[in-house]
Amino acid sequence: MSKVVVIGSINMDLVVRVEEIPKPGETVMGKNLMRIPGGKGANQAAAMAKLGVETVFLGKVGEDGFGAELKSSMLNAGIEISKIETEKGPSGIAIINVDNQGNNNIVVISGANGLMDTSYLKNNAAQFEADIFVFQLEIPLETVRMGLKMAKQNEKLTVLNPAPATKLDDEIISLVDILIPNEHELQRLTDVKIDDEKSIKRACNILLKKGVKNLIVTLGKNGVYYTDGKVQKFFKAYEVDAVDTTAAGDSFIGGFVAALSEQKDIETAIDYGQICAALTVQREGAQISLPSLDEFKAFKKERLK
Repeated sequence: MSKVVVIGSINMDLVVRVEEIPKPGETVMGKNLMRIPGGKGANQAAAMAKLGVETVFLGKVGEDGFGAELKSSMLNAGIEISKIETEKGPSGIAIINVDNQGNNNIVVISGANGLMDTSYLKNNAAQFEADIFVFQLEIPLETVRMGLKMAKQNEKLTVLNPAPATKLDDEIISLVDILIPNEHELQRLTDVKIDDEKSIKRACNILLKKGVKNLIVTLGKNGVYYTDGKVQKFFKAYEVDAVDTTAAGDSFIGGFVAALSEQKDIETAIDYGQICAALTVQREGAQISLPSLDEFKAFKKERLK
């Protein structure tokens, strides 16, 4: 099995359950408040580690009360956390509203994640001997750029989840082997309005021409679209009753990369990701909703009947 390094964010999620997500200018009453370890980077790493992948994390937490709690949660998931640094000031925080249908919106405050600079990566250059490197965009963009460059200089596989949605320059895009946006992120990356299958394909072609090797667009309950320029294929999602979609994308990426670490092909890896996402949306929270290897195997066995 290949070794994976995740370079990204660590947040404490403050999750509010509401009847409906408030519109601009609207006040609604919340049902309850939960404090749950999260962060796109930490979630993805936890998803991999819980499936048995050797996973090393590069990131930062704050000296506040959340920092130690966040590291403990990651350690319990099986992540190698010895390279995580603690900075003065607050850890990253995400404020999440979740409605009765499991839909959410999220506001992220960077905290210590914003202090992840390129010198931190250079100090951890020895970690770039791993096999697969996974990035998101909740840390400074220049740090992502440097990490991608260091990985490619060592001829390693790079995976980027371009979330939160933002524009990326051509250099960053060209350094990505596997790009995994959702439809909103795909629209932001390409300025193509995503409203049907044709628009998804058109947007993906723009990114392929810029050097991305493989594109996987996650479409929630509508499944996944994959293309490498030659293959163009939609995959249906598993039908389950969603409770909370928080971390569904992170769980997908965790399952997908876990399959790659076992040298599985892309289509099998997509299926692994979809199984993990289906399990995650049936439970509340971020890291606490991520499936174990036993749960993954049980779901797979049940659906193959």
